[in-house]
Amino acid sequence: MTLAVQDLGAAAGDPHQQLIDAVRAGGPGALAEELGDRAHVLSALTGFPQELFTPADPSAEAFRDVIGSLHSLRSAIDALETRAVVALADSLTLRRQAEARAHAAQESGEETPPAQLLRAASREAAREVSMLTRRSPASASRSLAARRRLVADMPVMLSALADSQVTTEDAYRTARSFAPLTPAQRREADRLLGERLPYLDGAGSEEWSDACAAAISLADPDGEARRHQHAKRDRHVTVRRGEHGMATVTAHVTALDAALIRKRLSLEAERLRAAGDRRGHQAIQADTFVDTLIGRSESMAPVTLDIGVIITDHVLLDPGTGDLAQIEGYGTVPAEAVRESLRDPLDAIAGTDEDPLGPEGPALRAVLRKLYEHPRTEELVAVESRARAFPPALARFIRLRDRTCRGPHCSAPIRHIDHIRPHCAGGPTCLDNGQGACAFCNDKEQQLASVERVGDPAADGHVVEWTTGLGTRRLTRAARLSAGGEEPQPPPSPSEPPSSAPPPSAPDESGQPPGNSP
Repeated sequence: MTLAVQDLGAAAGDPHQQLIDAVRAGGPGALAEELGDRAHVLSALTGFPQELFTPADPSAEAFRDVIGSLHSLRSAIDALETRAVVALADSLTLRRQAEARAHAAQESGEETPPAQLLRAASREAAREVSMLTRRSPASASRSLAARRRLVADMPVMLSALADSQVTTEDAYRTARSFAPLTPAQRREADRLLGERLPYLDGAGSEEWSDACAAAISLADPDGEARRHQHAKRDRHVTVRRGEHGMATVTAHVTALDAALIRKRLSLEAERLRAAGDRRGHQAIQADTFVDTLIGRSESMAPVTLDIGVIITDHVLLDPGTGDLAQIEGYGTVPAEAVRESLRDPLDAIAGTDEDPLGPEGPALRAVLRKLYEHPRTEELVAVESRARAFPPALARFIRLRDRTCRGPHCSAPIRHIDHIRPHCAGGPTCLDNGQGACAFCNDKEQQLASVERVGDPAADGHVVEWTTGLGTRRLTRAARLSAGGEEPQPPPSPSEPPSSAPPPSAPDESGQPPGNSP
């Protein structure tokens, strides 16, 4: 059917289809020539634009269309490069296999094992790509492994990259995160993630990572503990040279420890700022981190921290369900990571009447609080609050529900609880009209034409539409609590055509019973 349509298009004089057919018939040489011509045109326009970017009647909409087309072109080229790099590695493998067979025939020796030939060809291809693209050999080698997974086992993600539905960074990061899976599990996770693409239109990197983790957990629920233990063995600290006498220190640690470190540094920065410190929030965190690690006099004193951890009753009753735990300020983690982090301190005080930390030590308490999820969208909708002051409890709940800033493609930490409809315009202070925001996105009235709640809350959950002054629209929604389940059809934008991607099946009329998450 596809070939018939293509032939009909070519016969009807479709110039685009004729060019596609000519490149296919000409092979890699024709493709390289065509791309070279396009690169020459774009390079000339960049170096000698003349009046191209300074028209007599400047049109912001026209420049918006140029940027959108360039983004689509870049995504298509990146997807095409992915296939070309894998084809290069495969061709080098075939060449080495032929050379090995010829050598064995002449020398009457044993042939080189296929795995060894594959490794040698991959190293040769990585070196070639490294020198072509001016990247380090290590970076080229890592990207080759991710590209192989995209081409062999992740057709949905590769197509989404070609159609600019995902960024190159997200596609490669997803391929790297799928590395522990078998090819069959990788294809299943790719399918599951593809079903969620319409709902990740405005997702930031953190929400995308959560979606990838959920797909992995559903594709391989029994491998959760194994994957966590394997990743934990890679704990490390690196120091990378920066610019102008600076450097970056990176510690690869468990998620719960990282969340505690982040919150401790942030609280200390807020305390010092409130006391009159004129340094910026991030600068105080960096200075305090160094002072404490080195042991300077300005180091932080030990304190007791409060970190929210959300784990569903499904995981508590059946750890093999594939559901993930949530750590406040971090995102999704394997449930085993939370159980392991809490096991030692809880075992230390179990079955004893004495405080193992001593009479002067801080008390270790685990406070359970029920959170209720939407039966269809699986996002948090209510909380069993034990506090008397309603506003702080409501703000804390919104932070737990949204996890990161709700601005499109923004994954910054939540710094403000924002009124979707501004309070000055009559917007109520309630859960439905509230969302977590960073300082930049909280200033939305100065950047956008509108930000408003859309859809039916009972069916669609908490969905917010962000619209720029030039008409670009993105939908953001509250994060899902569970890894499984189906999602409702996203509410269509009033001025944009529906997405060409097929919608997922609607959930059962009865939905799932509301889950209590201790």
